[in-house]
Amino acid sequence: MQHKTQLTLSFLLSQVLLLACAEDLECIPGFQQKVFYIEQPFEFTEDQPVLNLVFDDCEGNNKLNFEVSNPDFKVEHDGSLVALKNVSEAGRALFVHARSEHAEDMAEVLIVGANEKRGALKEIFKIEGNLGIPRQKRAILATPILIPENQRPPFPRSVGKVIRSEGTEGAKFRLSGKGVDQDPKGIFRINEISGDVSVTRALDREAIANYELEVEVTDLSGKVIDGPVRLDISVIDQNDNRPMFKEGPYVGHVMEGSPTGTTVMRMTAFDADDSSTDNALLRYNIIKQTPTKPSPNMFYIDPEKGDIVTVVSPSMLDRETMETPKYELVIGAKDMGGLDVGLTETATATILIDDKNDHAPEFTKKEFQATVKEGVTGVIVNLTVGDRDDPATGAWRAVYTIINGNPGQSFEIHTNPETNEGMLSVVKPLDYEISAFHTLLIKVENEDPLVPEIAYGPSSTATVQITVKDVNEGPVFHPNPMTVTKQENIPIGSIVLTVNATDPDTLQHQTIRYSVYKDPAGWLEINPTNGTIGTTAILDRESPYVQDNIYTALFLAVDSGNPPATGTGTLHITLEDVNDNVPSLYPTLAKVCDDAKDLRVVVLGASDKDLHPNTDPFKFELNKQSGPEKLWRISKINNTHAQVVLLQNLKKANYNIPISVTDSGKPPLTNNTELKLQVCSCKKSRMDCSATDSLHISMTLILLSLFSLFFVQLNLSD
Repeated sequence: MQHKTQLTLSFLLSQVLLLACAEDLECIPGFQQKVFYIEQPFEFTEDQPVLNLVFDDCEGNNKLNFEVSNPDFKVEHDGSLVALKNVSEAGRALFVHARSEHAEDMAEVLIVGANEKRGALKEIFKIEGNLGIPRQKRAILATPILIPENQRPPFPRSVGKVIRSEGTEGAKFRLSGKGVDQDPKGIFRINEISGDVSVTRALDREAIANYELEVEVTDLSGKVIDGPVRLDISVIDQNDNRPMFKEGPYVGHVMEGSPTGTTVMRMTAFDADDSSTDNALLRYNIIKQTPTKPSPNMFYIDPEKGDIVTVVSPSMLDRETMETPKYELVIGAKDMGGLDVGLTETATATILIDDKNDHAPEFTKKEFQATVKEGVTGVIVNLTVGDRDDPATGAWRAVYTIINGNPGQSFEIHTNPETNEGMLSVVKPLDYEISAFHTLLIKVENEDPLVPEIAYGPSSTATVQITVKDVNEGPVFHPNPMTVTKQENIPIGSIVLTVNATDPDTLQHQTIRYSVYKDPAGWLEINPTNGTIGTTAILDRESPYVQDNIYTALFLAVDSGNPPATGTGTLHITLEDVNDNVPSLYPTLAKVCDDAKDLRVVVLGASDKDLHPNTDPFKFELNKQSGPEKLWRISKINNTHAQVVLLQNLKKANYNIPISVTDSGKPPLTNNTELKLQVCSCKKSRMDCSATDSLHISMTLILLSLFSLFFVQLNLSD
């Protein structure tokens, strides 16, 4: 009864539409009604008419046939839409394509719920709605046009017609808008006389789904005499796009032992077709699972949402018993709601079974043995463990701890990152004479905590027995380094220090002999039996072998073992300074012009190799000058410098000025030296000191020469 009511309603509506337009419209090829609304029944019954569609190509409908977008429906030759079987779900819309020798068209059947019915009927009777049916008579009637995408040639082909009820001599139709005179241009055109609208090429709904054009009527001069009226052209979707998986690669993770129904990941595809039609209604399924063990159906995918969930018991998701912890699923996405006529695309989902720490590490044996020589450091044994968890995770990586037997912190244990073994090392040299054996208790754990139902057992601890081997150790100096302070210049043979070296091998009762190992300046010797160090030369603090007042020498202590062992001791001698160096004067040469106005000849400086207080302040003095009158004088500037000044201009010559400089040591030391002064001729900023008129010799040198001659003559007379 419900189907009959719907059929009657649709028929009446179609008749109303035809009557409304009859007085204004001539025959328009195509469906006489392009949009139908029917209420969603509980079920479409097989062979029961749903509604009646009226198609007229205005040429007798020769070779007319219909195609329905849903394969569960067909259209009889009389235009009745019927179900081929009982259908409970038909989607939101059906599209009916009709084609004859002279025309083709598309009609849309919208399936609405009961609460949508009232609104749907209002849409049917809208004045400016999809059908474009006027309430009152209008000069231009432009009904909406529906065009299937991807039509085959030939082109252009007629797709609709615009009608003007009031004929005017010479009037012309004009079409404008996007797709006509706006980009993309030239898709549609209109016959200016008949009003036939045609399409010039195949349309792509995914590029442009709707065109809003305007129709006007103009006179011969081009003046608009009617319109514009809107003409809507809608592109009917075809299932011409496969679903696409855009977000790959798809990788999901699930923890081993997860409950049945645990969501692993979501796989979603995209379909460029009309989302309101079955062309873009996707359904998902698992096509293939690799590997197929322990079950060929480890996972399930929600056909509508694309959620992948586990379907096996937690015990079957045991990573340690699986052939591989990685599963690959070939996922199919099919449009048309998964029907056989739908287009399919596939993608691969990789699912990794993540490890949880459900296995405690266990030592491969309860006791390990190690042997190490005393005095040696480094790794002495590798402790091996087994763990069934994933080696790439903290559930496998081991952490070792010495829990007993290491009071002196002589041992450390670290994990080998590649093998997971525990590398037990000696970090402080062991002494055989103190202890020949050591016993360590070691435990192993994982970086990650165990799951609550698992605990560390006895196999997670092990004992290490360490045997220390005795070796002949070299004697040890006490202290080392040794330090002593001495004055420089102490007499040769002075005792510096008596060294003390002991043999760690107390059980072997060995003797020790001493020798000099490194004595850079050759100043020292050592008694080979009692270790007394004495001097063989004068200790000089100013020697280049002394650094920062410290002289360093090395000595050996050799025991009587077989083979003998050697120990090295370092001696630092801090040398105290004595005043044993006279000060030196600089510079020793000065030049001055014979007509100089500034008679300050030179600034003299003094230095001393000794240390304070055996250095400055220095005392500068002139020794006795030659000649009848004084020619120069010297004056102090500061503790280390003095100024030499001429008392008058001198002739061009070389002069030797006798100067003495005395340090502040106790007793003080004096250096008698001479400053060579060249008096030169200066012309045009050039100084000429080459040819001197005469050589003036200092009185000191003359007196020394006379004294030497007198001494020689005195010896001859004897």
